[in-house]
Parts: sequence; structure tokens; C-alpha cells
Amino acid sequence: MLTRLRNALSAALIALSCLLVPFGALAAWVTYGLADTGHYVTTMAPLAGDPAVQGAVADTVGAGIMHEMAPRLDHDLGIRDERGTVRPFVYDAVRSFTRTDAFRTAWDAGNRALHGSVLSALQDGSEGTVTVDLAPVAAQVKRQLAEDNVPLAQNIPVEHTEVPVLPAHELDRLRKGYDVLEVAGFWLPVSAAVLATTGIAVAACRRRALTATALGAALGGAFLLLAVAIGRRLTLADLPEAAHRPAAGAVYDALTQTLRTVSWLLIALGLTAALLCRLIELLAQRRRGSAAPAADPAPGPTRARV
Repeated sequence: MLTRLRNALSAALIALSCLLVPFGALAAWVTYGLADTGHYVTTMAPLAGDPAVQGAVADTVGAGIMHEMAPRLDHDLGIRDERGTVRPFVYDAVRSFTRTDAFRTAWDAGNRALHGSVLSALQDGSEGTVTVDLAPVAAQVKRQLAEDNVPLAQNIPVEHTEVPVLPAHELDRLRKGYDVLEVAGFWLPVSAAVLATTGIAVAACRRRALTATALGAALGGAFLLLAVAIGRRLTLADLPEAAHRPAAGAVYDALTQTLRTVSWLLIALGLTAALLCRLIELLAQRRRGSAAPAADPAPGPTRARV
């Protein structure tokens, strides 16, 4: 009876521990990965050379410049047709700019400013839409157009163009989620480790309990990997502009790279540990099987009765 109770308690603790593994990894990734500005900027830096990201940035910045430039073309110069003449030069200049070292510098600075603004809004409780300023990028484009002697390049206004990146109505919901994840990022992994250790300690057969824990961790890693894949599909499906989905996919893949690595590590380590436990059990059974005949005394010669 006591053995059954111990096994039942061990199974419950190990199952709960394995259930917390993917959620703990996700919470820790948000808290110690996404919430760290230096790590975020380092993760996003290689995307400055991604063609899809460069194209999305060129379209966004080019549209912003043309939007700011249109009133001056229409009112000051009185020539509406100049929009169509200038637009190709503006977009070509922006695309050319995205392939320079200056763009990589501006990309890192923009990501640092963007992450800092979002993190500050989540932590400090500030209200309002979170925005990022495109004025530094517009200034670089204007300088390049002027150097290329493009007509009307000097008329491009370099103003503080605030591009919204986080709507105000979503900020409060994200802040509550961030507060929960900040606490869970530490306690969920710790709780999972404590529950697994306790479950193995109270088990009647610790080797089997360790095998079950290893397989559960591998299953948790597989579940986390599946969740990342489903999240990518849903995120890209919700984008209003299909043209920017390759760029969004590249950003999603870069941000979740650590999470996917952790998932594969859980799968590999869990399966390896379970296999080792099984091999040890087989070796132990073989040793017991080979030692059993040697332990029995050899039968002596049978004396015939007279």
C-alpha cells in the first residue's frame, strides 16, 4: 500500500513538473531575453542585411517621406505631377540606403530606441501610443539624394515623424501580461525543478521515475517547439499586408531563435537521459541474471542407497 502511494505521488509531481517546463521556458525567454535591451539589439542586428526586412523598411520610410513631402510639392511648388517624378527617386534612394553601413547603424539605434520606449511604457505605467521617430533615417536619405543630384531633394522635410508601434489600447493588456511573466520567468523553472526532484526522491523505483521525468521534459520541449511554429503561422496570418510577411517572418524567427534552441535541447537531453536510464536498467538486469546461477550451490554426487 505504501509503495503504491509513493508511486502515485511521484507520478503526480513529475507530471506537474513536466507540464511547467514549456511554460517556464517561455516565461524565462520573455523575461531574460526579450526584456533585455542589449540582447534584443544583438538579436535584431543581423536582420539589417535581410532583403525582406530591407524592402519593408524602404517601403515604410519611403511612404513616410512622400507623405511629408506631398504638401510642399502641391502647395509651395504648385506641381502635383512632380509626385510621380520624385517618388521613384525617393524609393530607390531609400532602398540604396538600406544596403549601407549607415543603415546598419541607424537600424541598431532605432531598435535600441524602440525597445527602450516599449520597455519603459510597460514598466513605468505610461499611457499613450508608443512611437518611434524616423527623422534620423529621413535625414540620411535626404543627404544621399542631394549627393546624387536628384531634383527637389532639398525639399524633403526632415521632421520628427512618429511612427506608432504599440497602440494605446493594447498597452494596458500587455503590461498586465508582462507583470505576470516577469514573476513566472523565475518561479516556474524553479518550481519545475523542485517538483521533479521531489517526485524522483519519493518514488519507489527512482530509476523509472528519472526515466519518466526525462521523457516528460522531452515531450515538453516538443510541445514548446510546436507552439512556436503555430505562433509564427498565426502571427503572419494576422498581418494586413501580405507583402511584409517575409520581413515579419524573419523578425519572428530571429526573436524566437533562443526559444527554439531551448526546445531542441530539452528534446535531446530528455531522450538521451531516458536512453541512458534504460541502458543502465538493462545492464543491471543482465548482471543479476548472470549472478543468479553462480550463487546457487553446485549439486553434490548422489549416493546410492545400499
